[in-house]
Amino acid sequence: MAEITAAAVKALREKTDLPMMDCKKALVAADGDENKAIEILREQFEKVMVKRADNATAEGRIFTKTSEDGATSAAVVMLCESAPVAGSEGLAAIGNAAVEQLLTGPGADSGEALLQQDNPAGGTLKDLYEETINKIREKIVIGQVAKVTGPVGIYVHHDGKTGVLFEAEGEAKNADILRDIAMHIAAMRPTVATVDNVDPALVQAERDRLTEEAKASGKPDNIIEKIVDGRMSVFYREEAGVLTEQPFAKDDSKTVSQVLAENGLKAKRFTLLTVGN
Repeated sequence: MAEITAAAVKALREKTDLPMMDCKKALVAADGDENKAIEILREQFEKVMVKRADNATAEGRIFTKTSEDGATSAAVVMLCESAPVAGSEGLAAIGNAAVEQLLTGPGADSGEALLQQDNPAGGTLKDLYEETINKIREKIVIGQVAKVTGPVGIYVHHDGKTGVLFEAEGEAKNADILRDIAMHIAAMRPTVATVDNVDPALVQAERDRLTEEAKASGKPDNIIEKIVDGRMSVFYREEAGVLTEQPFAKDDSKTVSQVLAENGLKAKRFTLLTVGN
C-alpha cells in the first residue's frame, strides 16, 4: 500500500476543497492515486443525495439577473435544508451561475434541464452542483426557473424567500412603477394578472348567479346589467384575485390597472417565486 503523506492529503484538499479526513480516506482507498481519489470523492455526491433524498428543502434563496439592455430577466429558486446553507457562499455560487446561464443561454423549463447546461465560469452546472453538495453535505435542489422578456419589474424580499417577475406591455414613463407592481404582487398575492386570465366557466357561472339575484329584485333589464357589471368587479378583485382589479398597495385610491395606464403600461403576466410556502 502506498504511503499517504500529509502533503498528498493537503494537495487533494486544495483541489477539491473537501475535508482533510475525507481526502485522506479517498487517497487510502485509491492507494495513493490522486485521480482515482478525486473520482471516489465525486461518487460521494450520489451517497449524500440518496441518504438525504426524503429531507425537506424548506429553506433557500431566490436569485435574479437582468440583461444589460433590460430586455430579458431570469430568476432561479435554490432550495436547501437549512438556513445556514441558504446564506452560504456555496449556494450563492450555484445560484448565481445558474441564473447567469438561464439568462444568457437557450433557457430551461426546469432545474433538472438547467443543470445539464454549461457553467458560464467553466465546466458544467452539474459539476458545480455535485461539488457543492459534496462540500456542504446537504440536499440542494433547483426549484422554480423563469426567463421573461421586458419590460419587466423585479422584486425580491429582503429575506430572499419571496420574489416576483412582473411582465408588462408598453413603454414605461416611470421605470420604478414596474418594481412597485412586482412588490404589490409579493404582498397581495393575486392569482392571475388580468380579467382575461380568469377561467371563463367561473366567470359565466358568477355572472349567471348575479343576474338571477338581480332579476329577483324586479329591476328592469338595463339596470340589472349595470348591477351585475358592478358586482362582477368585486368578484374579480376579491374572489378571482385579478391583479389589475386590486387597489394598488402604494395608493389604494387607484387600481393597479389605472396606475399602469397612467404610466403607459398594461399588465401581461407575472411569476411569483417562493421558498418554503
